[in-house]
Amino acid sequence: MAEEAMTAGPHRVVVLVFDGMKLLDLSGPAEVFSEANRFGADYRLSIVSADGSPVRSSIGMLVPADTDARAAAAHDTLVVVGGDALPGSPVDPVLGAAAKELAERAGRVASVCTGAFVLGAAGLLEGRRATTHWQHTATLARRCPSTRVEADALFVKDGSTYTSAGVTAGIDLALALLEEDHGPGLARQVARSLVVYMQRAGGQSQFSASLQGPAPRTPVLRLVQEAVQGDPTADHGLEALAARVRVSPRHLTRMFRAELDTTPMKYVELIRFDMAKALLDAGHNATEAATRSGFSSYESLRRAFARHLGLSPIRYQQRFATTSRES
Repeated sequence: MAEEAMTAGPHRVVVLVFDGMKLLDLSGPAEVFSEANRFGADYRLSIVSADGSPVRSSIGMLVPADTDARAAAAHDTLVVVGGDALPGSPVDPVLGAAAKELAERAGRVASVCTGAFVLGAAGLLEGRRATTHWQHTATLARRCPSTRVEADALFVKDGSTYTSAGVTAGIDLALALLEEDHGPGLARQVARSLVVYMQRAGGQSQFSASLQGPAPRTPVLRLVQEAVQGDPTADHGLEALAARVRVSPRHLTRMFRAELDTTPMKYVELIRFDMAKALLDAGHNATEAATRSGFSSYESLRRAFARHLGLSPIRYQQRFATTSRES
């Protein structure tokens, strides 16, 4: 890869496209960079296909290319989009070669969704950490055995290589790249303008806790989930939960481990953690978020954030919340 330093002049972004590409993988990040220009940035976007021909997206729309991979000028950022066919069949060697050639002239390389399969085929993920759409992380791990695939991350940065999860996570990734180039202030302005949350932390889960995995088969566990999700601030200690569904605490713990691969208390914390994040995103202060999401104190909330995100609630809000409450 080319030298990583970002210049003070125009920041050139090349997006590699191909037949069957997901249109939102292109348009989402492109809108972030375009909107940033309205606030003083200077991103120059070029759409490149392997041979310079137009490509047809997954919705049938024809997308023209500005040039081919070989003719593309040196650039600061390469973005490789995804496509539905990539996990199910080998990557076209011509496409892989184009990605490799473009990466050699880029300061940093990023993929959106299943675009990680193109990076993998080009040898750009060897020995690196990466992610992709949650439905295809196992396939990516098989295709790229030297890559440490992080199945639950929204996006992963490893050196100057970035990979993101499914589709809309490409917007999160583009906002993170924008913040890296211009700081959190501009990234937050762009997020507000596009009416999206300021980028979620890269290590943040692709799912909210309440949506992870299938619904439990056991009626007892469904009742517990409904109780916790319905009122995270209630008394959800182990004894109280067990009494509510008329089983012993030990038996309830065994059921959680067997069916949900967690414990009742970890599940309660995840639900409260999700709610606290939503409150912080909406502009509530950390103490209020702790109280309204069921944590006993700010310190309990701080420990939960450290476990799940590796940063404090206040730091999370400074970096990732889109809005602040105004009275």
